Amino acid sequence: MRNGHNRNNKPVRRDRLIQEYEHDTYKSRAKLPEPTVCSECGAVFHKGRWQWLERPSAAHETLCPACHRIHDRYPGGYLTLGGPFLQQHRDEILHLAHNVEAREKAEHPLRRIMALEERGDAILITTTTMEIARSIGDAVRHAYKGELNYRYTDETNILRVDWTR
Repeated sequence: MRNGHNRNNKPVRRDRLIQEYEHDTYKSRAKLPEPTVCSECGAVFHKGRWQWLERPSAAHETLCPACHRIHDRYPGGYLTLGGPFLQQHRDEILHLAHNVEAREKAEHPLRRIMALEERGDAILITTTTMEIARSIGDAVRHAYKGELNYRYTDETNILRVDWTR
């Protein structure tokens, strides 16, 4: 590149604002000192990720992104379960949701259910990440069939999942 031109002798623009693709306010902007422990749940930041480990002595303390979202009441995923089938099999479906959460959380401490909320004939499950909302939705569809819809929002990094039967 010479004189502000690229290889094809076209001018290089430096006045454009490049929008970042992924923006998550709950993701650490800088690397956390290791070891770091979440003061709420006890997860340990070790080797670049949050894990369930023994609490190290003399560890730094902070809130992990999942606890931070729970504290702020700002979900990363919304799963709405609805339809007449839900009313007949409510306890089984919620048990399945909790089993999926336990399996996911064992490997990925940041994937959690935040809250279950009754909304008329539907149930709203809020989650800390998009991935856990999708996993629970997929598991419910796999076990009970029905219709599953996903809506991603690029601007806020949120997934909305709707299941009905």
